[in-house]
Amino acid sequence: MSLLNQLIAAVFAVLIGLVSGTVFVMSDSAKNMLLRQLESHGQDTATHLGLYLAPYIADGDSAAIEATVNAIFDSGYYQQIRVTQINGDVLFTTPAPTSIQSQAPQWFDRLIDITPPSMSQEVSFNWQRVGKVEVSGRPDYAYQQLWKGVEQSLIWFISLALMAVFALSYLIRRILRPLKRVEQQAAALSNRQFITVAEVPNTTELRQVVEAMNKMVSRVQAMFNNQTHHIEELHQAASVDAVTELANLSATESLLADWFDYRGEFGDADCIFLHLNKLQEANQSLGNDKTDLLLKSIGERLKGFACQHQTHVTGRLAGSDFITVVPRSEEQERKREVDQLVSELNQTLAFYQLDGIEHLSIAVTQVDASSLASHIISKARSQAYEQAAIDQQVCYPDTYANGAKVSAWQTYVVDAINQSRISLQYQSVIDTSGVNIIHNELLARIHNQAGEICPAAQFLTIVKEHNLASALDFAVLKMAVHAIRHHRLSGPLVVNLSRETIQGYQSSAWFDLLTSKELAGRLCIEVNETTILSDLDSIIPFRERLQSLGIDFGIDNFGQHPAGFSYLYSVHPDYIKIDGSLVRGVDKNAAGQFFIRSLIAAAKSLEITVFAERVESKQEAACLNEIGIDGTQGFLHGKPQPFSTID
Repeated sequence: MSLLNQLIAAVFAVLIGLVSGTVFVMSDSAKNMLLRQLESHGQDTATHLGLYLAPYIADGDSAAIEATVNAIFDSGYYQQIRVTQINGDVLFTTPAPTSIQSQAPQWFDRLIDITPPSMSQEVSFNWQRVGKVEVSGRPDYAYQQLWKGVEQSLIWFISLALMAVFALSYLIRRILRPLKRVEQQAAALSNRQFITVAEVPNTTELRQVVEAMNKMVSRVQAMFNNQTHHIEELHQAASVDAVTELANLSATESLLADWFDYRGEFGDADCIFLHLNKLQEANQSLGNDKTDLLLKSIGERLKGFACQHQTHVTGRLAGSDFITVVPRSEEQERKREVDQLVSELNQTLAFYQLDGIEHLSIAVTQVDASSLASHIISKARSQAYEQAAIDQQVCYPDTYANGAKVSAWQTYVVDAINQSRISLQYQSVIDTSGVNIIHNELLARIHNQAGEICPAAQFLTIVKEHNLASALDFAVLKMAVHAIRHHRLSGPLVVNLSRETIQGYQSSAWFDLLTSKELAGRLCIEVNETTILSDLDSIIPFRERLQSLGIDFGIDNFGQHPAGFSYLYSVHPDYIKIDGSLVRGVDKNAAGQFFIRSLIAAAKSLEITVFAERVESKQEAACLNEIGIDGTQGFLHGKPQPFSTID
């Protein structure tokens, strides 16, 4: 029972006690008063009868006595009237009624004991005692009058009690309103949502409670923010170049290895490698501070170029080497973008009185989807250094090979997605025991012209270029919902959604698929961390809507972005998957272990489950289990399998 109801019940109980006591006291008082009235009335009647019947009693005239007594007795106010002579002989007595004939309820008559008084009067005639008249009052009148008083009191009590309950309920609700907000505040705090009560009550005790809760919420929020900031600083120190704020060498190599060596989802790409010639000489002439500003400006220019593409890997490899890898585009478009970048970089160099041709070398190389990350960097670096030796500022690939073949493949991919010719594979997330399946992540695939399954890297770039991400997501989601409705699966299914799909979800037909109650607890939706950071305003209401439907929400590739993860507080997903670039080789990397342990601590303080993706070895899994991971996903548990084989 709520505090409000308890207070109302307590007040009502007190009122009942008070009124019951009052009614009892009033009833007892009224009873005594009525008894005195009956005594007075009986005594008056006995006196008057004695005066009138004196000669008849002296003569022993029973007939006259009976006629007189009956005339009085028939009025109904008397229980019994008896007339006796001096010697004790009864001249006349009225018969006593067998039961009480009052208008009060029988239970009331049984509850209240009223014994009517018997009054007597000595009768004298000619100065001699001749007899006695005894009059007993009837209790019917007393019961009736007493019940009327009690009945009226009860009616007033019930009416006033109802009015009092409503009035007290309103007043107590108004007084305790701050406590309701404190209750909501405490519930939010348990979910790591930090809200403060702005309206402080005037009541001293309640004001102290509200102020204490506000202080506690502020302190807990400050602690969480400090923890998050500390972990973000660790992440920055481990993966971000301090001068340019781009990914450093280690982070760049990990990201490229993750995209190309493991996931294979980047597709064919173009690598732009930038080398600053004679950086040491420039440092001597400009000084350390200006050289750092120069490098930071170049990093900003390169990042601006890369951010034109939704997917990219950009970083600083060494003091004078920068790299960015972006999805491949048409030759003329790529040349236009690179020429614009070169123009901006030359302007930057000119600002520091440096010649662009002398100090800048850029190599544009083609990267196949099957390329190894180490080969991407070494090939681009070699070509850039060759250009520096011959004073050539920019070098493009000679030709874009297989242009007609690429065009035909693009047409085939577009048709396959528009016609929903999609195949599914799945990969499971396994708990720390290595046995139980937590959920199964669905992976979209298509067959090529030869009927072979193609990895995502071969068609995702085309999907993005032709704005087919929503169509692909919709096709996968329909297949997942169909499987859930018609099959008993070994675990929930996970569907990854793109940013384009989530935007405007409220007016999209695909979202209607999620409103079925049978999907609750059996379907999970995942979103890439980059999508979260690029469109947080759309993600938060989307996540809340999924929560109301009982569908879990997860974040994929968590920790990949250098912008940090303070967004966890506002999004509050059900689970996160730590990116494979942070997991690879973690058993041999003490700094990586400390960082992942910090991530897990921060997430679990928000009651968020933490998984690790792209786990390849038992040593990595054992290390992750030791530092508190909840589950792992990767080649350790097997490569993606056809969805038709799922249990």
